[in-house]
Amino acid sequence: MKYYLLIICLITTTCFAQKTTLYTIGDSTMANKKDPDRNPEHGWAQVLQPFFTTGIVVENKAVNGRSTKSFINEKRWDSIYKKLKKGDYVFIEFGHNDEKIEDSTRYTNPHTAYRYNLIRFVNESREKGAIPILLTSIARRNFNEKGVLVPTHGDYPLETRGVAQEYKVPFIDLEYYTELLEQSYGPEKSKQLHLHFKAGENAYYDKDKNDDTHLSLKGATEIAQIVINQIRKMNDPSLEKLKKGIK
Repeated sequence: MKYYLLIICLITTTCFAQKTTLYTIGDSTMANKKDPDRNPEHGWAQVLQPFFTTGIVVENKAVNGRSTKSFINEKRWDSIYKKLKKGDYVFIEFGHNDEKIEDSTRYTNPHTAYRYNLIRFVNESREKGAIPILLTSIARRNFNEKGVLVPTHGDYPLETRGVAQEYKVPFIDLEYYTELLEQSYGPEKSKQLHLHFKAGENAYYDKDKNDDTHLSLKGATEIAQIVINQIRKMNDPSLEKLKKGIK
């Protein structure tokens, strides 16, 4: 009997030890939303766990309204850094709120503070033996009268690409792939990816809702699928454990 209990204990311990944590840091386009069964809004990292087996545990630490600056200043990154262990992964996607030039608590110059904050996330993740993955900001639904999708993120995606290249960080150009997604739906149908409701159409909103930045469950799931597809295509050996954890 003791022999069987020992075997069970060893199997349980081994299974637990094999679990890998995937931390996701960023803003409201990724973050968990309250009342997910009722709330039409979802962050794409909120719906990421079902794409993985139980060996990958998604810890979504993205928070509404945060920039690289406020995420660091509020000690949110410090709390993650303390828990990081060798073999963990960190998805890093900021930019939407770093652009808020009217807000000194969030704004960062893309070529200086934003860039160096990304470098800090990368270097400190690696100090702990974790693997950082950089992602550009998702595109906004911003079609002009000619049906052209107009970019809104300025130089922030450029700097993310630059840091990824210079520091040899696994990279997903999410701005590009979500531009393709928006364009594939077109100016009208792309509303389905976001939050467009007339007053009374959805019980969660008592007024008209026309939000081209944040995501519906459909939009969040589509983007999570894009991220998964891009991970599958990467040849970086450091991502093998993550790739094996995809269902």
